[in-house]
Amino acid sequence: MAVRNYTVSQINGYIKNLIVNDYLLSDIFIRGEVSNCKYHSSGHIYFTLKDENAAVAAVMFKGNVSTGLPFQLENGQLVVAHGNINVYERDGRYQLYVRDIKKDGIGNLYEEYERLKQKLYEQGLFEFDIKKPIPKYPKNVGIVTAGTGAAIQDIKNIAKRRNPFVQLILYPAKVQGEGAACDIANGIRTLDKMGLDTIIIGRGGGSIEDLWAFNEEEVAWAIYHAKTPIISGTGHEIDNTIADYAADLRAPTPSAACELAIPDVMSTIRSIEDMRNRITRSMDNRIADIKNRILSYERQFRLLNPQKKLMDKQQYIDELYDRITRLMQSQYDRRYHRLQVLSSKINGMSPTAKLINGFGYLEKKGTPVSSVKELKMGDNINITVHDGIINAKVGGIDVEEK
Repeated sequence: MAVRNYTVSQINGYIKNLIVNDYLLSDIFIRGEVSNCKYHSSGHIYFTLKDENAAVAAVMFKGNVSTGLPFQLENGQLVVAHGNINVYERDGRYQLYVRDIKKDGIGNLYEEYERLKQKLYEQGLFEFDIKKPIPKYPKNVGIVTAGTGAAIQDIKNIAKRRNPFVQLILYPAKVQGEGAACDIANGIRTLDKMGLDTIIIGRGGGSIEDLWAFNEEEVAWAIYHAKTPIISGTGHEIDNTIADYAADLRAPTPSAACELAIPDVMSTIRSIEDMRNRITRSMDNRIADIKNRILSYERQFRLLNPQKKLMDKQQYIDELYDRITRLMQSQYDRRYHRLQVLSSKINGMSPTAKLINGFGYLEKKGTPVSSVKELKMGDNINITVHDGIINAKVGGIDVEEK
């Protein structure tokens, strides 16, 4: 039986296909310690992930570094790298192609976050059908956030600008650290019992640890059981918390949550005032137009006298005659002046105007003569002077010596 020989490239390609088609290796999280970390001039990062028993080569390309690495990667860090396993065929070795990296503690939080999100989703807390509509014109709005800080100040400033008549009721809650989730949930339940129109929950941006109180199950169930519509504005625009999914409406920031909860009534009032002013101006213009029409009718009635109309017509004819006379005289004077100017220009441009003081223009058979060499004895020539043409015959030629 013949033995088939394979090339190295064929074997590496075959192994690569096996790895690429493996579902587990196509999207995998690997926890380990960073070593041999090298930032290449191309922008790629080459490093090794290792534990106490083994190591695996890893590469993170420039495009993924800008979006999936929020910190400086250094040797000795414990991280969770997310990506896929593939074969680098040239060297015949497999490596991890990394899409994003989290520090190990953060990786655990993300896993817990995804687990809880899936659990609450399956229990129906995020269903769209249970979302309560946000009142369009609220009279009072509850706020669950820290009693001090940028979030509450932004909300107060925006509310005052958009509608200073809305009453804001603050439940100063702990929004970070131990007991924060319990405090937020108590705040929701307390404000919900007050029969408010809307409740805003949230805080400013931060890391996943900073925002973790809004990822707790207790907060999600407090939102779910609340009868009052709740708007969640937690962190920055890119942040998503469990509270955002459970709330009736999600806002990217606390400031945006305030804008969604409180309509810009001041702008509406200004629009109404502008509309009133436009209506007033329109009515004034209409009244003035009617008055002018009445005055016009009165003048027309006075002008209905035939004698007055005849006199007016006669006077108009006289005025028209004078205007036509003046216009015709003005046109005549202007055109006559232009004729004089053009005549002077034409006369100045005429060749014969320059033939004075004994100068003349010589031609032979209609061709200008510019040299005595063009003539011979007996030739008939024409000499043009300023007041006529002289017919002559050449009787002699003198050539000027140079």
